[in-house]
Amino acid sequence: MKNKYRILKIAITVILLGFLLSFSLKKFSGQKITDNKISVKLSEKTPVYFVDEKDIREIVKKENPSGKVGDLNIPSLEKKINALPAVDSANVYLNLNGKLNLDIKQRVPVFRLNKEGRDFYVDEKGVEFPISKTYSHPCMLVTGNVKPDEYEKLAELVGKIDKDDFSKRYFIGISKDKDDYNLLTSEGNYKVEIGDLDNIEFKVKGFKAFVEKYLVYQDPQKYNMISVKYQNQIVTTLNPYFKENDSILNAGRKELAKAPIATAMKKTEPKTKTKEVKKQNSTSKQKESTKPKTTQPKETKKIAEKKPAAKPKGKVKIE
Repeated sequence: MKNKYRILKIAITVILLGFLLSFSLKKFSGQKITDNKISVKLSEKTPVYFVDEKDIREIVKKENPSGKVGDLNIPSLEKKINALPAVDSANVYLNLNGKLNLDIKQRVPVFRLNKEGRDFYVDEKGVEFPISKTYSHPCMLVTGNVKPDEYEKLAELVGKIDKDDFSKRYFIGISKDKDDYNLLTSEGNYKVEIGDLDNIEFKVKGFKAFVEKYLVYQDPQKYNMISVKYQNQIVTTLNPYFKENDSILNAGRKELAKAPIATAMKKTEPKTKTKEVKKQNSTSKQKESTKPKTTQPKETKKIAEKKPAAKPKGKVKIE
């Protein structure tokens, strides 16, 4: 009997709990989500303003026209917000008091790329997203035919430039010419050629050493390009429009003008050598002819046969 009473008590409590739960759920689902019950949090380390809170609230209203908690499809709303180009991730959830929370993380541009006449941003993950009409984020400008598989490496390069005070002061942009990358500088009209995106730290250190030990004492207008893409060496190209470079460039032109004459002289040298060789051969032949040879009788017989028949003045003795 005691067991029956216990089972009956348990059954009654479960029924009561189920009734209270269904009542509370009906009451909860019937609640309306008003504007003051919608909380939109935009959390980023770097403040950006691509996503507007008003736009998010409008999306919530479109997804739930009735405004009731029971009619809200949270997975669908979360998917809708994640589909926005400037949104990196979104988390949507409800509290027990009927408050709707939307935690949104926006994409932070690392650089702005101008490619084939089209401008767009690229974040640290190498993801493209369009430029906003209402907000422009300050970041490094990159131009050229950059491939999508190079976005992440390029983002790493820009991140290193932003963290280093020296690089941030000198480099204001990046351009790609064919397969080589160039860093555009704030001083002078020269660019720094780095080649590919490998060993970036070593290349930047090389340029830094060149600036501190040499370029500080020179006019920045003197150079057109400073190349650090070669291992353990720096190659500079002079600016032809800089007046102080005229003497250096003219000297270089004179050396180039002398180069054809030198090559012509080199070409004539083999002829003179051949003449000398011929003279040497002729002299050596004369010396050889003066020396007596044991095989001489055979040669004289051949010569005598070839000559026309004539009366010999005397007998020729061959020793």
